Amino acid sequence: MSAAPFPLAVSLGDPAGIGPEIIAECWVRRAELACKGNDPPPFFVVGGMETLRSAAEARGIDCPIVPIAQVQEATMAFRAGLPVLAGFDVPFTPGQPSPEGAKLAMASLQWAAKLTLEGETAGMVTAPVEKAGLAAQGFIFPGQTEFLAAACRLMTDDAVMMLAGPSLRTVPLTVHVALADVPRYLSRELIVHKARITAASLTRDFGIEHPRLAVAGLNPHAGEGGKFGDEEMRIIEPAIAALKDEGLDVTGPVPGDALFMPRMRETYDAALCMYHDQALIPLKALEVDEGVNVTLGLPIIRTSPDHGTAFDIAGKGLAAPGAMMAAIRMAGQMAAARAGA
Repeated sequence: MSAAPFPLAVSLGDPAGIGPEIIAECWVRRAELACKGNDPPPFFVVGGMETLRSAAEARGIDCPIVPIAQVQEATMAFRAGLPVLAGFDVPFTPGQPSPEGAKLAMASLQWAAKLTLEGETAGMVTAPVEKAGLAAQGFIFPGQTEFLAAACRLMTDDAVMMLAGPSLRTVPLTVHVALADVPRYLSRELIVHKARITAASLTRDFGIEHPRLAVAGLNPHAGEGGKFGDEEMRIIEPAIAALKDEGLDVTGPVPGDALFMPRMRETYDAALCMYHDQALIPLKALEVDEGVNVTLGLPIIRTSPDHGTAFDIAGKGLAAPGAMMAAIRMAGQMAAARAGA
């Protein structure tokens, strides 16, 4: 982690959710963020200073809050407490989302993205937000991933969502669409495009020189020769053939009920899945406390814990910090990999 030249920016997320308390918990448990003997990546939070202070007190942890005026102060301040860029704030109301809280979440996200795009940070980690609350404040994007793609001046399909944990990485090729609409969104071009981005990122950000990709089938038994659907023959198999012609190590289409068996998981570095739940259910089942949402294909590094705001347990000291810790650790590893490239 010490190879990362700048600290990581952490956006606050919805201040009524579990984001503030697990961010504070990550500073308290910062030694656990270290990997392979390296120092943990220093990080700072963008806005919400009093919210974070109150969240730490409610959780009963000793997390000094250190206000900073500029990013350059963060690394030194990190030794004394959790650095927070002074700015927007709201009263701490755990479990009670508000328009003011949504405005703070949006401002924190936008500010963190700006700082990262300007090269002042090594990358950004985004805490969970409530999408409906953001939309009510004029946020026009389906989620944070789409916002970051636009901020980087990329098309939405150029930002690829990957869910990652210690034993599994999955990529949903279609994301927030109805299951009935998945077949019409799938195309040979979509699979090829996202597979290329995934393979390139596995090399650049994860140090995998020759990434292995497994592509899931859409239908039961991967269609069984057209008996249960023809998407495999019309779309998926031609895409795999095209990727192989480019020299990529790609297998499939693999039936969904076989793709995540222990022995099968040993044969690939990432699984490309046809729809949201095909990718997220196995990841959450296997990596419940360490799942990370990584956005591939961006010129910047962005990770996020693979869970939501959890308003029902916010402020009660019940939220596990594992996924946020994993997101910070992974962002630091990716930053170090890029710095050393």
